[in-house]
Amino acid sequence: MVNDPVADLIIQMKNAGMVGKLFVDVPYSRFKHAIADALNRAGFVGEVDKKGKGVNKTLRIELIYLKDGSPKIKGVKRISKPGRRLYKGVKHIFPVRYGFGVAVFSTPKGVLTDKEARERNVGGEELFRMW
Repeated sequence: MVNDPVADLIIQMKNAGMVGKLFVDVPYSRFKHAIADALNRAGFVGEVDKKGKGVNKTLRIELIYLKDGSPKIKGVKRISKPGRRLYKGVKHIFPVRYGFGVAVFSTPKGVLTDKEARERNVGGEELFRMW
């Protein structure tokens, strides 16, 4: 049983990239799908598809690699954990790694990246950072 599905998702994507997999398949949830869509908009993952029906639904995420063959996802850091939730107002949302990374937030307007949250003037729970 997974106690933290968000951490499981981001670590599976990072580990699959490190060994050169083209896709990663994870159990489906709408929240994971929203996170993967936000990462797609930020350019860290490719196509995101829902496969299967009923209980056997999975989320297939295409991984992106650079020209030299290294994965686009170099590292991840979980910020808000099940035992300690961390929230940020829009005035306290700053670029990750001088703009080369992305922070993902769960906001009242949906799951957004740091740039999208600043543009929409909304804060929320900082889920993780990825670079």
